Amino acid sequence: QVQLVESGGGFVQPGGSLRLSCAASRSIFSLNYMGWYRQAPGNERELVATITSGDKTNYVDSAKGRFTISRDNAKDTVYLQMNSLKPEDTAVYICNADPVRLSGTTHYPGDYWGQGTQVTVSS
Repeated sequence: QVQLVESGGGFVQPGGSLRLSCAASRSIFSLNYMGWYRQAPGNERELVATITSGDKTNYVDSAKGRFTISRDNAKDTVYLQMNSLKPEDTAVYICNADPVRLSGTTHYPGDYWGQGTQVTVSS
């Protein structure tokens, strides 16, 4: 079992920035991917951004150009830098990860979940 601990959520005005962190309880080299989902009331759970152990990244269209996912291997931590935030970005952001598997495949969502951190964008 891998524990994921998020931090960095909070309240921000439209156009502002926020940096989320997700710290893993073991080396992220043992994880095939890490990423962020978000869930807002009335909306389906949405995969926002992912990063692989090879540093390949992907983003939902609404986040492209505004959000950046990165990782710090020494700290076993993945970050989500969110700029130009909009009220539509308001949601609980949840860290997610999937382990390296014998099959070589990756599951979306992965096996491991954080507790979530609330992001509220409002004036």
